[in-house]
Amino acid sequence: MDYSHIITIEAAKRGGKPCIRGLRITVYDVLEYLASGMSEEEILRDFPDLTKDDIRACLAFAADRERRFVTVPLS
Repeated sequence: MDYSHIITIEAAKRGGKPCIRGLRITVYDVLEYLASGMSEEEILRDFPDLTKDDIRACLAFAADRERRFVTVPLS
């Protein structure tokens, strides 16, 4: 998924953390809600400015960051 038009980073907003469409909702916030057990529907109900595509963009962004981590070979 191309999340480049959804995930924004602005130095003056939320300390430069990746946010959703310039809102003050960070990728971390959404991932934390999902990790705590909230369903997609619950998140969308609690944050009506968000869309399903926003949630998917957060997951794609996190997956890309994970892919970029350096792996240490096992000895």
